[in-house]
Amino acid sequence: MFLREYHVHKDGKAHAYWSLVETVRTTDGPRQRTLCYLGELNHSQQARWQKTIEVFNEQGESCQLKLFPADAPVADDDPQVARVLVKKVRLERMRELGPCWLGRELWRRLELDRFWAERVDGEASEVAWSRIAAVLAINRLCAPGSELAVEQRWFSTTALDDLLSIPETKLNDTRLYRCLDRLLPYKKELEQHLRRKYGELFQAEFDVLLYDLTSTYIEGEGEKNPQMRRGYSRDHRPDCKQVVLGLIVNADGFPLSYEVFDGNCTDVTTLEEALETVEKKYGRARRVWVFDRGVVSEENLQKLREHQGQYLVGTPRSKLKEFEAHLQGGSWEQVRPEVEVKLVSAGEGAETYVLCRTQGRKEKEQAIHSQFSARLEKAFRSLEKRVASSKLKSRDKVLLRLGRVEALHPQVADLYEWELVDKQGRLEFRWRLQEAKHAWQQLREGAYLLRTNLSAENPGELWKQYMQLTEVEAAFRALKSELGIRPLYHQLAHRVQAHILVAFLGYALWVTLKHWLRCAGTALSPAKVLALLKTLHSADIVLPTTDGREIRLRRITEPSEEQNKLLHQLGLKLPHDRECNFERIQNVVKT
Repeated sequence: MFLREYHVHKDGKAHAYWSLVETVRTTDGPRQRTLCYLGELNHSQQARWQKTIEVFNEQGESCQLKLFPADAPVADDDPQVARVLVKKVRLERMRELGPCWLGRELWRRLELDRFWAERVDGEASEVAWSRIAAVLAINRLCAPGSELAVEQRWFSTTALDDLLSIPETKLNDTRLYRCLDRLLPYKKELEQHLRRKYGELFQAEFDVLLYDLTSTYIEGEGEKNPQMRRGYSRDHRPDCKQVVLGLIVNADGFPLSYEVFDGNCTDVTTLEEALETVEKKYGRARRVWVFDRGVVSEENLQKLREHQGQYLVGTPRSKLKEFEAHLQGGSWEQVRPEVEVKLVSAGEGAETYVLCRTQGRKEKEQAIHSQFSARLEKAFRSLEKRVASSKLKSRDKVLLRLGRVEALHPQVADLYEWELVDKQGRLEFRWRLQEAKHAWQQLREGAYLLRTNLSAENPGELWKQYMQLTEVEAAFRALKSELGIRPLYHQLAHRVQAHILVAFLGYALWVTLKHWLRCAGTALSPAKVLALLKTLHSADIVLPTTDGREIRLRRITEPSEEQNKLLHQLGLKLPHDRECNFERIQNVVKT
């Protein structure tokens, strides 16, 4: 937008008229559009209408310039006039702003900038360690990668150098690794700080705790890390060493604490340590623990009772046999159209059992059992035919074949019985379906059993409370997919622990965004919001002038209608100039 002067000769005099003009794009190319006619202007009026801009030279000295296109008729002797070569205007230093700016807002909302500044910024350093910690956590939220990837590929493509005041040349993988070493000692304080902030921001309560485990594997041998072991891999990588991660969250998915266990430990052996860790950090209280049947043992439940804890847990499916009569009976309560529950008593004692039956789960199990039964019966018939035709004469070979068939169909193998009879030197193979076992399998399809020492009398409420375990499962999905906690590349034990701590920080940002969106009334997920803001960039508009100088304006791209709507729902405003530390390098004039 600029002023254009028109010269008109009238009554033997030359008159100068002014109009306000802007350049617009059209299908026929760029055109100039008159916005309004200003008439004749005296010197002071003209000065008010002229576009001025504050600029800084490389020495930090500021001045104001009036921008005009190169062909504009203005005085050449005015030192404040800058004639811009419009055809040479260019865009440089395009950086992704949206996701990392949102990550910084979440970081500040949780007051993690202050938390880390008070703990790790004591020693002299070219870059504050608290800002490096922010880079690690925001990377985990926006585009998880290794420290080397952060240095070489990610940081230089984002606006974090402006947002966090970190010169691009000062960030390298060595500084990132050294930052990892400084974070780990404050794990306990960090968990307590986040618990307080969740309570302040979202009124989060931690009287009901959900506990579950997952694993994450390492690329390499991990010889210097004694926790790296081969065990049951939930990542389907039994070829790799791993560690086991136990996560404790509340009913809304806010993390309370986590623990790292040896890679070969079983789920059932981890609860006591998790229980003691929570009590050391937050004191002994009458909390309700919810976990699935993999963590259940009589010793664990007894330990919870000794600590005055309450529990609502799944049970092994083998225990369903004790409640066969209840499964066959009526009096089921409909919780949802596809879910029904029943409260049953196990005799005298403080425990209560809840029988649950889900239609979708029943149909799934029926389909699986039918498929495996059909395959097993086909294999039995084929074997029966081969034995009858004397193609298989060796008893040992027939038994080997039977073992292979049963190993391929373990889900239904126990429903069938067979015998191999020797009749006058000739083998005969017989098999049949055991109707009693088959009837029991059909009866228990879709059914599972919950166990609790809570005094609630409503089985529907107990079932809903147990279903909150999906929150910890959602946390694991976020850690493994959106936050990229696996695989591990660090070989040293303390670096692996620090990597998991940074992933925990990333999850803190993620779950805060999740509930922020929920409070704002939007149905968008954190992943969709980050993707939506990905098109917001900061860039430098470079204006070459006729006197050989360059005016560099750092600006943010205009948000779309959908992005504006989201920002309005969240109560956010995009940073402008001095609001986001851009003023350090804003509008630099290069000579």
